[in-house]
Order: sequence, then C-alpha cells, then structure tokens
Amino acid sequence: MDTFAFIIHPIDPKRDVSRKFPFLGKALSEKQIDFFSTFFPPVYISEIEGITSQTTGKVVKGWFIACPYTPRRMMQLPERTVYRKIIQTGRMAEGLGANILGLGAFTSVIGDAGVTIANALDVPVTTGDSYTVAMAVQAIRDAAKVMDIKLSDATVAVVGATGAIGRVCAELLAGEAARTLLIARDEKKLAALRNRLKVQARSELVISTKMDVLKEAQLILTVTSSIHDVIHPEHLQAGSVVCDVARPRDVSAMVAAVRDDILVIDGGMVDVPGPVNFHFNFGFPEGKAYACMAETIALALEGRFEDYTVGREITLERVNEITAMAEKHGFRMSGFRSFEREVTEEQIEAVRQNARKGKRTRLGGLHG
Repeated sequence: MDTFAFIIHPIDPKRDVSRKFPFLGKALSEKQIDFFSTFFPPVYISEIEGITSQTTGKVVKGWFIACPYTPRRMMQLPERTVYRKIIQTGRMAEGLGANILGLGAFTSVIGDAGVTIANALDVPVTTGDSYTVAMAVQAIRDAAKVMDIKLSDATVAVVGATGAIGRVCAELLAGEAARTLLIARDEKKLAALRNRLKVQARSELVISTKMDVLKEAQLILTVTSSIHDVIHPEHLQAGSVVCDVARPRDVSAMVAAVRDDILVIDGGMVDVPGPVNFHFNFGFPEGKAYACMAETIALALEGRFEDYTVGREITLERVNEITAMAEKHGFRMSGFRSFEREVTEEQIEAVRQNARKGKRTRLGGLHG
C-alpha cells in the first residue's frame, strides 16, 4: 500500500497541545509551551485510514507526525535549529515507511520553503502550496457568488501578495477581477510583482504597504506568514468577503465579534475521498482536510513520489496539474467555515442584510 506522512505543529499552543496531551495543555502556560517545545522530540500523532480514490479505488494510508515548535518559536530560533527539528520529524516519516511527506503550516514557509528539508531527506517532500492556491482562489470565487459580488466588476485584494502562495493567487485573480490590490511589506518586491503581472492582467493593478486600502476591496484573500493577526475590523467595508488562508490567522477574532456585515471564511477546506479516519481532531469536521494535506494525499493516490511543491516559485502549470489530479481522485472544495465553525446559509443571508442595512444607514447620514 502506498503511504504518506504529514507534519503538523502547535499553532494555538494551549489548545493544540491539549489535543494530544490534555494534562500538559492545561498545566503549562503559552510561554512555557514555547520554551519547552525547544527540547521536545518529534511526536507521533496518529495513523490515517480509509482514503480511497473515487476513480481508481486505490487506498492509501498515512500518518500525522508533529514538529513540537510553535510559530513564535520557529521565528525566534536560528533557522538551522528549526530546519534540524523539521528534518528530525521527517526522519520519523521515513521510519514509518512514508512514500511522500507533506509540510504543514509554518514548517512549509520557514527559510527556503522546503528546499533544504527536501535535500536533507530521502523521502520526497511537498509543501502543499499548489493546491492551497487553487482552493483559496476557488473559495473567493464561490464566496463572491453567494454574496452577489460580480468578480469581473470587483476590487480584489491579496494580502501577502509577494509570498509564494500570494503571488500565484494574485496572478490568477488579476486575470479575473476589475481591480487588484497587491499588499505586502516590501515596496520593491510589490513593484516587481506588478510589472510581472501587467503583461497578462485584465485588472488595474495597485500596490500598497498599508492595510487601509482594504476598505476599497469587496473581496480579500490573505496569506501572510505573520505570527500575529494583521486584518482588523476598521480595515473592511460592509458586505466584503475575507478568505483567510494563513495559519496562524491573519484576520483578528475581533472581526467576527464586531462586524456582522462581513463574511470571513477559512481558506482551503477540502472533502477527502473515502471513509477517512484521521484518528485525530485537528479542528475540522470528519472527512475534511486542509488543501495542503489534500495535495500530499492526492500525490500518494497518484503514485507521484517526487519533490512536488518546494521553494518559492510556484507555477500555474503545477497548480492546474494538482487540481486536475485531486479532482480525478475525488477531492472537492468543501463548504465554508469561519473561525473553525461551519458557515450556514442563514449566516450568509444575515451578513448580506446587515451590509445592506449599514449602507442604507450611512447613505441616510450623508443625505441628512
């Protein structure tokens, strides 16, 4: 049987450590978890069973394994120390007999986005970023439809536009939207990206290092590798959609708390084919996974055991190829979720009504 392994790590330290070690999660503070994670070995989490291709009937088996570092710890420690721990976790995957290894969350963005890790291991590696791009853009398209926003007339913002995932998302969306705001910290990189996209974009392209421009966007896709939230309630216009692909999240929980006129969705949730059992609760409903996990699993079902998405140059060809591969085996874009809860049609309708109400109130104020 072909096999895969996928590396996870604690993002919300207390909550995520509690999922495997309830006592430690309760007893230790976030700072203590950060500190002790430095000395923790990689952790075997669970065996994954039941994944079955809809087309070929092929069954694959996998494992979740954990790199103990939190995102904050990965940013604090020297890059070489972080690489060493991720490589050590990869060796556990090799010991289990995995044919391919997926790098989850921050393990995929640290340093050179998987290149050093892939070179140090015998097992082939993927970050899952190609399929993450495909599902993030699909989520924006689907959310635009349910919110009655016409993509071809809309202003779309990509936050983290110069990153590996953001750049390709921007490339895809600039081919569909009326106007695309490219937002990141480095103005030089933004200017280079705008020049690169100009050739084929149908969009008017605008670059900015400031979050205030988000007020101009009806659709926002955010995918920074910040360890803190970057999008706050005052940044957003009523009736807009924010698709948050980043882990840790880019969107502040305050947005959900105080803005009932905005639809925030988690990027990249996918239905996995077959009676899958992950034997571990990572915060999703049964049978659903992150797009980066789905890429690793689709490659195992296809028998494509090679370094697939590594490094910062993701190509559209690769995005299209993995999308076709995943569709063939039965992976599907799943329903919307927001802050780990399902988004219902009633909630979407409420957001639409609250946005209309807010617009009417503002217009009334202007005319008054």
